[in-house]
Amino acid sequence: MSVTDLFTIGIGPSSSHTVGPMRAAFAFATMLDEDGIHPERVLCDLYGSLSLTGRGHATDVAILLGLSGATPEGIDPDAVPGMIAAIHTDRALDLAGTNPIAFDPARDLIFNPGFLPGHPNAMAFTAVLDDGSRIVRRYYSIGGGAIRAEGEAPARINLTLPHPFGSGNDLLALCADTRQSIAEVVAANETAWRPEGETGTFLNAVRDAMLASIDRGCSGTGELPGGLHVQRRARAIREKLVARGPRSDPGLVFEWVSLWALAVNEENAAGGRVVTAPTNGAAGVIPAVLKYYETFVHGATREGAHALLLTAAAIGFLYKQNASISAAEMGCQGEVGVACSMAAAGLAAALGATPSQVENAAEIGMEHNLGLTCDPIGGLVQIPCIERNTMGAIKAINAAYLALHGDGRHIVSLDQVIETMRQTGEDMKSQYKETSQGGLAVNVVEC
Repeated sequence: MSVTDLFTIGIGPSSSHTVGPMRAAFAFATMLDEDGIHPERVLCDLYGSLSLTGRGHATDVAILLGLSGATPEGIDPDAVPGMIAAIHTDRALDLAGTNPIAFDPARDLIFNPGFLPGHPNAMAFTAVLDDGSRIVRRYYSIGGGAIRAEGEAPARINLTLPHPFGSGNDLLALCADTRQSIAEVVAANETAWRPEGETGTFLNAVRDAMLASIDRGCSGTGELPGGLHVQRRARAIREKLVARGPRSDPGLVFEWVSLWALAVNEENAAGGRVVTAPTNGAAGVIPAVLKYYETFVHGATREGAHALLLTAAAIGFLYKQNASISAAEMGCQGEVGVACSMAAAGLAAALGATPSQVENAAEIGMEHNLGLTCDPIGGLVQIPCIERNTMGAIKAINAAYLALHGDGRHIVSLDQVIETMRQTGEDMKSQYKETSQGGLAVNVVEC
């Protein structure tokens, strides 16, 4: 994996339910177009978590956009409402952006409550040809916006990383052997993918997009879509904090950090542009901690911001390789919990921690998120998701400083806590894994 796989710039509200399905629909439409196949009709069946919470997570919108040739990276969020309204009105879309076909969302987009064995987030696309024959492809949205096509082997990539690692222990050993930081190890690995300067340019773009999502979130007003009547709060909170002016009250720091995480996830819930880090549902944690570093840490530098992101990516790789970042598989421990662990490690690195202290920070960040369920009310990425990001950001900062007060030695290793998260996710009932069939989703009456 590369940092470009872990951090992607797209739209909300969900990486697994919006970004992934949009990419799958785009892949199917593009495949047909490249093969010169012009179907008479296209159907999409959604299964499992995509079906149960898909409407609240804008999966239906994502499918329509992807089939129309749009990508999460390229779509203008402001153009989405008009595009979707036109498809519903005309009952037609331009497949892959080039081939007009009839498409009635009420008829051709089917929500099936059952699960498929391949993954909790499954979808099947069917192209119906003029002669009545059908082409069917299944895709799985496996977390963080990544997709996997059924029956397709992973692409073989002919490159050799200078410092491959598959565990936290591997990573610490590499740092000891090479006398490099975790960020330097990851940066060296990235040179196998592209020139060093291009990675720096990418990290700058990620950093800028994260901070831009904070700014947009702090300026937005009104009610979030979906029917829960949740009002955006970030702008009003920011105005109050600005009015209070600079003070010595240390509590203000945490109020600002909470605001920044809140702003990002309100923007995400509104379908705005955010960075998948490592998911959209947890998109506010790392930006808030990055903003904390750049705002409140004396002597913060752009190099420190890069170290934060590279180190966070290293930790994210370990969770993706050895467990999952999909809430449909792990619950929210796999989203906000992982983001907290990544952010804690990244901040510790930016503050000058040793590799062992960084690994400790990552472990602390996850240890106190174990068992965190995913139970969005109404299937919307709003309650408790938005506020949960503020808690993840505060925990990450606390974890980083706790680790810095130690010498890196600790009882529970990062590898052990990742394995514990994986086991906990497997043992967790499906009601608590992004299905809105348990927890707050069933105990709070929708207004």
